Amino acid sequence: MSLVVAGAQTGPIQRADSRAGTLDRLIALLEQAARAGAQLVVFPELALTTFFPRWLLEGAELDAFYEREMPGPATQRLFDRARELRVGFYLGYAELTPDGHRFNTAITVGPDGAVLGKYRKVHLPGSAEPRPAQSHQQLEKRYFEYGDGGFQAFRGAAAWGAPVMGMLICNDRRWPEAWRCYALQGTELMVLGYNSAAYDPNGGNAEDLQIRTFHSILSAQANAYFNATFAVAVAKAGVEDGAGLIGGSVIVDPNGMILAQAATLDDEVIVAECDFGRIAQGRGPGKIFDFGFHRRPQHYTRIVEQTGIEVIP
Repeated sequence: MSLVVAGAQTGPIQRADSRAGTLDRLIALLEQAARAGAQLVVFPELALTTFFPRWLLEGAELDAFYEREMPGPATQRLFDRARELRVGFYLGYAELTPDGHRFNTAITVGPDGAVLGKYRKVHLPGSAEPRPAQSHQQLEKRYFEYGDGGFQAFRGAAAWGAPVMGMLICNDRRWPEAWRCYALQGTELMVLGYNSAAYDPNGGNAEDLQIRTFHSILSAQANAYFNATFAVAVAKAGVEDGAGLIGGSVIVDPNGMILAQAATLDDEVIVAECDFGRIAQGRGPGKIFDFGFHRRPQHYTRIVEQTGIEVIP
């Protein structure tokens, strides 16, 4: 069984942009992907707003960036248009729950408009307090709680062949433990969105657009290969409210080979076909990532028992 997937990279979403205008752009990308034959469209992290954790905010000014329901009044038409086109999608957004919890969240929606899976970002970068003398902050730890659902795989739509799917958000893609947790559930397709700075968001000048784009693509390729899964990693890119964001959106196969890659820092659609039969080459019986045959978890306890580095004497 195969599935045609699309990455719907967006250019910058400025703080002054209206939610309605942003939805217009997402729907236009959805329609373009559908015309190219896509059955599933992957949008970026925080696809409805600018990356607001770069500012110190509070009260109503902060609350305006969150979605209290999904779909809600502002987003229903995205769901409606996707259902008309019989196309599913992954969407990242800021979630404010009815009981006041805040998460960096993503959902995957089937071609019938039903939510198939929901994920809350686990690996939050940055800090809770502003860092002095930095022109742009990274305050995800201030505005979001750590995801409370772990890495739970789910089944894609029957129309897609019901592939086993996983979701990640941005910084999660750099943590191999997350990918392996999904792979041990048989994940065949990983979908993820990101808003990654084109500079070191934690200070210093050792990182720039080139190296951070390289690391982003490397993360998708390496982890897709190590776990024999297809992966769709999609950026919000360009200069957003004066802060650069990388592009580098890619669709990667289970060998880690790039099937499609964005060429711009603007709104752009990339499309590729995922033939899930190809996963057996990496993860089939006796193959290099046949986990049941080769893994030795008794030697991996340090990974889950330890956080910081403990230098040997």
